[in-house]
Amino acid sequence: MKPIPADPLAEISIAQFGRHLRDGTITCEGTTRAYLDRIAALNPRLDAYVHVDADGALATAQGLDRLLQGGTDLGPLMGVAVAVKDLITVEGMPTHCGSVVDISDAVAAEGPFVASLKRAGCVILGKTGCTEFATGSHNVSHPTPWNPTNPAVHMTPGGSSSGSAVAQAAGLCACAVGSDTGGSVRLPAAFCSLFGYKTSTGLWPLAGVLPLCPDMDSLGLFTKSAADAALVYGIISGVPLPPVGRPVAGLVLGVPQHDFFDNLHPSVTTCTETMMRHLSDAGADLVPVELPEVKESVEIFAHLVPSDLLATIGRDRFLAQGNRMDPVVIDRLSHALDLSAESYVVMRRRLIELSERGAERLRGLDGLIAPTTPLVPVPVEECAETEAAVAFIARSLQNTRPGNIYDFCAATLPVGHLCDGNDPVGFQIHCPHGEDSRLLSLCMAIEDLVGMPAKAAPDHWA
Repeated sequence: MKPIPADPLAEISIAQFGRHLRDGTITCEGTTRAYLDRIAALNPRLDAYVHVDADGALATAQGLDRLLQGGTDLGPLMGVAVAVKDLITVEGMPTHCGSVVDISDAVAAEGPFVASLKRAGCVILGKTGCTEFATGSHNVSHPTPWNPTNPAVHMTPGGSSSGSAVAQAAGLCACAVGSDTGGSVRLPAAFCSLFGYKTSTGLWPLAGVLPLCPDMDSLGLFTKSAADAALVYGIISGVPLPPVGRPVAGLVLGVPQHDFFDNLHPSVTTCTETMMRHLSDAGADLVPVELPEVKESVEIFAHLVPSDLLATIGRDRFLAQGNRMDPVVIDRLSHALDLSAESYVVMRRRLIELSERGAERLRGLDGLIAPTTPLVPVPVEECAETEAAVAFIARSLQNTRPGNIYDFCAATLPVGHLCDGNDPVGFQIHCPHGEDSRLLSLCMAIEDLVGMPAKAAPDHWA
């Protein structure tokens, strides 16, 4: 059997990759071939990618090498191999949005975000799987990618950007793109022991992304580190001064007093307390914060979000083909069928108020911290029935959804290695809308403080 190439970026950052590329140590084509070989060997079990554009990726990589040889340098992301969630259109690739139902008429053309990746010289390897229409963090009848943190048991990877998280965690790309409406980047990043970054809504344009709830939809990244995410953010956003780590000493970090610390798995409790102790010992000031509106996220995600999605895919299509959809999707969209126009408008107006309230709640703070999710991954078989899956989704997204209703930008760092390291645990940081540079600076500082877990790529699975 042909040996599986090592992940080209397993031991180096994206910035270091760029330096090696320019000194001739590596090439775009060689790196791309390594990732494609890894996908061919590992994806049959992991099921991270639903479409791989091997020919297109190699042609792009070869063209990038020729540009470099000719003296044309596209910048720090040149040659970086990227995986894109199957909710986002990439020209020449299919977009199924995790569904067997044909929704091609609802899928827009490639948008400016993907175009910006291409202009920066990224190599798009293919499309990664997601829960159907990005609804919730788990599907019952549709395939669930294998969480690479446990090679022995098929564990939940989280969602909806499950394939992107698995691809990044397994070393099947250098960076993966997802979307986040209620935690769809942060939850799978936490479950797969990754850095996950949810941008401020509107930071990166959503044209070419299937809408779930336009008022809360945002794009996001899965990377090996906060530093990698900060580099991608700086280039794609055109930030003249990209984020740099700041001292932890003197930071004022808010700690929610309710909801976020309810129903925690013991590993989450232990790792979160350890992380907070590290921050306090390093000189950060942890202060209590009240967020009384958090409980409103339950109604918003039960009614407003399904109503927006129903408008995207069409009531007639749902009524005619709903029996082909995942039971979780059927359960969610059924709540929207009888929602009155008045109730929808009231909830949407309240969401606008909450986005303004979010900035008030964080005034005087450098950031807000909490566990990313109360849970750790569970065996997929535990979510085999619809009722169990719905309950899992509600609990797993308990701590991420508030950031969306408050219109925060947010990120999660892996902290399971601070304890026994057996369970993936995420630690979440929020900042006000538009403060993405501050958020990533905080994350880089915390990352420098506690380090990152060793990456366990499942190369022996093939």
